[in-house]
Amino acid sequence: MSSFEIGASRPVSAAPNTGQVTNVGQGSKPVQTEAAVETAKAPAAAAAAPQVETSDAVKAGAAPVDKERVATIRHAIETGTYPVLPTKIADAMIAAGMLLRSPK
Repeated sequence: MSSFEIGASRPVSAAPNTGQVTNVGQGSKPVQTEAAVETAKAPAAAAAAPQVETSDAVKAGAAPVDKERVATIRHAIETGTYPVLPTKIADAMIAAGMLLRSPK
C-alpha cells in the first residue's frame, strides 16, 4: 500500500469577482466575462425587486432578563460557591443530544 502526503490545510473562499475585461491574445477582441455581465445587471435587478415590509408582530423585542438573578449567579461563580453537579450536567448533555437527533 503506497502512502501519500497531505499538504497544509488552508481556508477556501470564493474567487473575487473583479468584473474585468480579459484579452485572449494579441489582436483579439476583448472578451467580457460572464461574471462581469451579471455584476453589471445586479443594480438594475435590485432596484426592480419589490420591497418587503415586516410586521411588528415578528419583532422579538428585548429579552426578559432577571438582573438580580444574574448578579447572584455571577457572585457565586466569582466566590467559588456556585454548585457544579456533574450528574445534572451529564443528564442535560444527553438530553440535548437526544433532542438534536430526534426527527422533526
